[in-house]
Amino acid sequence: MGLVTLKEILSESIEKKYAVGAFDTMNPLMTEAILSAAEEAGKPLILMQIDAMFDLRSDHDVYFKNIRNMIDRTTVPICLMLDHGASYEHCIRAIHYGFSSVMFDGSMLPFEENVRQTKQIVRAAHACGVSVEAEIGHVGGLEAESDPNGSEVDESAYSEPALAQQFAEQTGIDAMAIAFGTVHGKYRGVPKLDYQRLATIRKMVDIPLVMHGGSGVPEDGFRNAVSNGINKINICTQMIQTASERMLRAAEPCEGRRVGFPELYAIAQEAVKDVVKTHMDVFGTQPLTLKQAPAYFGERR
Repeated sequence: MGLVTLKEILSESIEKKYAVGAFDTMNPLMTEAILSAAEEAGKPLILMQIDAMFDLRSDHDVYFKNIRNMIDRTTVPICLMLDHGASYEHCIRAIHYGFSSVMFDGSMLPFEENVRQTKQIVRAAHACGVSVEAEIGHVGGLEAESDPNGSEVDESAYSEPALAQQFAEQTGIDAMAIAFGTVHGKYRGVPKLDYQRLATIRKMVDIPLVMHGGSGVPEDGFRNAVSNGINKINICTQMIQTASERMLRAAEPCEGRRVGFPELYAIAQEAVKDVVKTHMDVFGTQPLTLKQAPAYFGERR
């Protein structure tokens, strides 16, 4: 099947009431493990790349070409998505490198400015056959292990149902990220999700809804979120933590023997695959019934 857009990969999720996992990759090891998990499970998956990766790497042409080649060899639908694009220019840059979908994060902007910039990105992206996700309300916190103490939820930043409805209608986005109790990275305390707020927004909009900050949410929290209307769930920190913990345990000397790099590499890959497959099952992800990968115009020729 290979590359599809966010709109296509979520096209059956509202009616069938499931979510598709969106997993951030930071290196070829994670990319290979995430895509292998999708292949073995026979289910669709969203492979995300954080916006900061453009600044962390200088070999953009080679790096993203390799990712696209790996996706093209898969037999299940895969969406390649920019995560938390910071501007119009950043989203266009991702389209240039062959991303089939972009997420623009204008959640810290005033409502009117968030709408204005999102509409601008939607117009350009849709002209290239690329899907757009945007955020209303604000999911706080820091990704990965940037804040070892974790983050607390800011209820004042939760998505307001009426504004969420206006945002979806005025921007023409393909999916909408909302804030209802999650944080990026580690939680400080126990997640308390506002399912009533989620259910209300689900009744007011007809596009897929997205949960950011999925790492750390218990299984019943995911299931309740999906049953109340979530269709895409982002996972990053959990993969990093699980792989790191297993590698550290394996690296401890045992009877005078230390494991080598090849073994640690394999351990990290299996850890990432385990996290991806487990979450696919919890999210209730189902195989997509698209007959073939649709034409996609975002790839640079």
